[in-house]
Amino acid sequence: MAVRPSGKNQDRRRLQVSLAVLFVALAVPTAAVIWQAYSRLEWESFHQYRTQAEELTRRIDRGLAERIAEAGSRRFADYAFVNVGGDPAAGVLQRSTLAAFPVEQQLPGLIGYFQVDADGSFSTPLLPAAGTDPASVGIGAEEYRARLALTEEIRKVLADNRLVGARTPGPAPLGEVPEPEESLQESAASLASFDADEGAEKRAKSEGLARRQVKESYGQQAFDELSEPVRRDQPVPAGSDTALSPEAKADARTNAYGKVQDLQLDDALIRKSEVAEEAESTGDGKRTGAAVEFAGADRSRRLEQAALPVSAPPAAGASGPADIGDLRITTFESEVDPFEFSLLDSGHFVLFRKVWRDGERFIQGILIEQRAFLGEVVESAFRSTALSAMSDLALAYRDDVIELVPGSEGERYPDASGMRGALLYRDRLSAPLDALELIYSISRLPPGPGAAVLGWTTLLLGAVFIGGFLALYRLGMGQIRLARQQQDFVSAVSHELKTPLTSIRMYGEMLKEGWADEARRKQYYEYIHDESERLGRLIDNVLRLSSITRNGPSIDLHSLTAGELIDKVRSRISSQVERAGFEITFSVDEDARRAEVLIDEDCFLQIVINLVDNAIKFSKKADAHRIDITAMPESNRRVRFAVRDYGPGVPREQMKKIFGLFYRTESELTRESVGTGIGLAIVHQLTTAMSGKVDVVNRDPGAEFRLSFPARSG
Repeated sequence: MAVRPSGKNQDRRRLQVSLAVLFVALAVPTAAVIWQAYSRLEWESFHQYRTQAEELTRRIDRGLAERIAEAGSRRFADYAFVNVGGDPAAGVLQRSTLAAFPVEQQLPGLIGYFQVDADGSFSTPLLPAAGTDPASVGIGAEEYRARLALTEEIRKVLADNRLVGARTPGPAPLGEVPEPEESLQESAASLASFDADEGAEKRAKSEGLARRQVKESYGQQAFDELSEPVRRDQPVPAGSDTALSPEAKADARTNAYGKVQDLQLDDALIRKSEVAEEAESTGDGKRTGAAVEFAGADRSRRLEQAALPVSAPPAAGASGPADIGDLRITTFESEVDPFEFSLLDSGHFVLFRKVWRDGERFIQGILIEQRAFLGEVVESAFRSTALSAMSDLALAYRDDVIELVPGSEGERYPDASGMRGALLYRDRLSAPLDALELIYSISRLPPGPGAAVLGWTTLLLGAVFIGGFLALYRLGMGQIRLARQQQDFVSAVSHELKTPLTSIRMYGEMLKEGWADEARRKQYYEYIHDESERLGRLIDNVLRLSSITRNGPSIDLHSLTAGELIDKVRSRISSQVERAGFEITFSVDEDARRAEVLIDEDCFLQIVINLVDNAIKFSKKADAHRIDITAMPESNRRVRFAVRDYGPGVPREQMKKIFGLFYRTESELTRESVGTGIGLAIVHQLTTAMSGKVDVVNRDPGAEFRLSFPARSG
């Protein structure tokens, strides 16, 4: 035989099905819209970071162009230790700005300046002219040794790259600085014996040996060849000081990172970006990138007037080092080419320019350490941007990868697209650094700010959907329970009204018919009075509940002391408690008696009466028929009132529920106690309306209801 579900289960099942259908109907189209929005964010995110990479490249290029332009504005005469400052006609000699030591870092990684004369002689503004006494130009012994060491370092790098003579004696040992009294003739003699004597370098002490002008082994055409692409099939020059082939040197120079094409970067998104930006691109449909901004820079040859000091013939019988006062000034016109840039086989960068004077060509240049240059100019700028968290940077020189800068591992974005290895942006710097190329590749492409908003919106919508439908389900179930409680309430009120009316009618008929003697008549009158009061309290509770539900509690606050409140409670309920067969005690702490609280007297009496009535109902079967009412101060400037009975107490799982409207601990079919389930709900609502707190704790035996109100200060 089939069992049909009850009405309550049917309502719950119907509510669940309705909410599930509504949830699916809203969630499916919403998820489809969000998915489509996410799919369109990939291109927007790519374009955003590509724009950042382009701006970073332009910023790097702009900074380098300004520094190189400043370096290119140096006069020809600045590459000498001493030149003529200000007006050449005035003939005032001064130390060159490039002769400063330590060398000023006009460019990151700058090692020093050098010059190669028409006959291949090497010189540097770090040291004065050959034969000049260092002390006469303000250079001490320690500084002179340091200048000699740096000069030798520059000369050695150039010699190793076959730009100056490879078999030229170096400067004097650092511990053997030439003394001023040594003559130029002694320096020449030492130089002449250098090739014949195996230990000549250790015995050389003269400044003439330290400042001997180096003869270039291959001629200035070596600098012309720097601008040409590397030819891996060219033969090893005769007399080269290295056993490495040009191909091996090229591999060493590029740090073995390989070619750009070896990176195998996917440029599909780049092509898509170029098509989308075709309207803003140049005539060939491709963006020209960073070089556009400086394409119009003046890189033509310039003319300048310069003045240099030239050594005068020594006076008859003169000996010893030359003095700066022995120089005469010569004014000449020179033609200066713009700087060119190259990467040497040793891994150093070199900026050099060609200068023509009196039909002769000079090479003036700057030697730069590659790692320091790239680290300060490119890597630091790259790591200071958000690009380092989502991309890697490769630096290429003429299609050879010379440096790889991985992104910041500690700040990686979560991978949102699986686009690792895709080309983000690539561009060359402007001349003369146009052989350098910056290549950005995606390591993890973040979804972008729009995706973050969309993600939070998705989570919020999901939370709203789930929370909303759970709330609707709970609300529906609450309404079902409330309807059931209201039915129970109607039944309870009917029972509570019927019982006192039946008692009043019965005792009234007995008195009317004269069935009671004089002694019992007084007792019947008391029964009628008690039942009337009980009926009145029930009606008051129902009316007050109706008023609170419709308009909220009506509160009229006045300042009363705790002692006054307890006295009013004693006069109001003492007789009621005694007629019920209970003993009632009042206890008021002296500090609490004088404490004032802002309270509504009628509401407070209603609260206490409900609590006392509740105590009487639930402790009738207790061994001790006793009720205690106390008042005492609390540590946080509050006054606590308590009503305690000696009954069975309140089950722990019901302590928070008993203050709910219509809640009863017993079923309507099995309950033994009277009541409607609204007394404690009214207690809670009235207490809260007067800024108080109500709670219940179990005592041994019984339960204690506590009311806490703030005390007035002052």
